[in-house]
Amino acid sequence: MKQEEKKSAVKFYLKFGKKIFHIMSRIGKKPVIIEEGVVVDIREEAVEVKGANTTLTIPILSGIKVEKNNNELTFTPENGAKQTISNWGTMRALVQNAIRGVAKDFAKSLVIEGVGYRANIEGGNLVLNLGYSHPVRFSIPKGIKIAVEKNMVHITGPDKQLVGETAARIRRLRKPEPYKGKGIRYADEVVKRKAGKKAIGKTG
Repeated sequence: MKQEEKKSAVKFYLKFGKKIFHIMSRIGKKPVIIEEGVVVDIREEAVEVKGANTTLTIPILSGIKVEKNNNELTFTPENGAKQTISNWGTMRALVQNAIRGVAKDFAKSLVIEGVGYRANIEGGNLVLNLGYSHPVRFSIPKGIKIAVEKNMVHITGPDKQLVGETAARIRRLRKPEPYKGKGIRYADEVVKRKAGKKAIGKTG
């Protein structure tokens, strides 16, 4: 690493590092409650979370000890290394999301805007007409359910990260353009509109 890069890294840590580590440790200290109907099995290298319809496995991050006491899970760092403290809060968040996900699916909804733009399900694919010369076929990932309702695409699944990644991948197939708003956007997304050339000419 160059001397300038080292100085920059030191400045970043002094400005943000302690705050980040404080936040991660504060998150990590909180126990996670195991919801009714969810079974958690702590193995040597992973935490297995079982719900009524699915099972998620979360690898145990380096330096973190996971323990179960009745219906609570606790997370303890085995040393004071920076990466371990960072893993502390992350590990807790991953397990909490898994417990929530197997109890009730996470969800993301997308809106398709544009004349002739539409979507439908064919087998294991989401088929989208997005103004291209041919339909776009999107293979639905394992563990993900997709439903189409008019111009809405609903994505659900127990894995929060996979649900978010799937929604982001579909959105990238035709990002919303800023003039007429055509494309795919999140249901709660506000697209900043730009004035077209004609509108600019009228106001100029």
